[in-house]
Amino acid sequence: MEIEKVKVLIIGSGPAGYTAAIYAGRANLAPVVYAGYQLGGQLTTTTDVENFPGYPQGIGGPELMEDLRKQAERFGADIRFGVATKADLSEAPYKITIDDEKVIEAESIIIATGATAKYLGLDDEKKYAGMGVSACATCDGFFYRKKVVAVVGGGDTACEEASYLAGLAKKVYLIVRKPYLRASQIMQDRVLNNEKIEVLFEHNTVGLFGEDGVEGAHLVKRMGEPDEEHYDIAIDGFFLAIGHKPNSDIFKPWVETDEIGYIITDGASPRTRVPGVFAAGDVADPHYRQAIVAAGSGAKAAMEAEKYLANK
Repeated sequence: MEIEKVKVLIIGSGPAGYTAAIYAGRANLAPVVYAGYQLGGQLTTTTDVENFPGYPQGIGGPELMEDLRKQAERFGADIRFGVATKADLSEAPYKITIDDEKVIEAESIIIATGATAKYLGLDDEKKYAGMGVSACATCDGFFYRKKVVAVVGGGDTACEEASYLAGLAKKVYLIVRKPYLRASQIMQDRVLNNEKIEVLFEHNTVGLFGEDGVEGAHLVKRMGEPDEEHYDIAIDGFFLAIGHKPNSDIFKPWVETDEIGYIITDGASPRTRVPGVFAAGDVADPHYRQAIVAAGSGAKAAMEAEKYLANK
């Protein structure tokens, strides 16, 4: 199997990975970036980004990531297609297998593999991606001011998203599969006492409809029961809030993670428990999941990698 030695290996090409590459490149560390399954990360599936500083008129997600890529390449980052399929972080230089066919031996690694939003698995979710379907209320809620939206989920995240959207939208449906909310009591109270939020208990979403975007959802109440009921609701936006899965599986034998899989770092730093291995972006962030936060953590990871290599 082919082996290549590098100083800094960055795994992932979202805002965290590209920003880490910019900083590492400017520090003359000749970073190598493997883009993963999606060049540019999750933001490439977002139509409009209005909350990233420096773009007063907003910018398309793919355009933003293309700008970051070009900036990273300007400072010498080597950006490649490929997926990390195996990791050995037992000793330096650390070994990462790419596409099961090539091994990168890296003196330092920045893990910026992100987290993947969980979906219901409906074909319509793909059909209306970027056209009314979203997994981030903070990112996209602004586009639904004074409109009607639905949020799917019954935990704290769903209640937080519904409450946030209620401050913007005309009405929010909270679609809950179970006959109760799993959220903390304070979040339940916040949702149940908000006159803009209507909670639909024991409901499943089985489809979406609309001409040029989401115009409504097909629901089933008490699915599988004798009194099962099918009906439609009119909505302009459909938000998934049933969790994210951090893309950290291959690193779990070596770095510490929480019960969901988010990599645990040393306080506010990007340092993992493996010297010279750092985590940035959504793979280590269960709370914010914002491009600007991920970018900041990527900068911190690159600065820590530079310090680590200098001391070494």
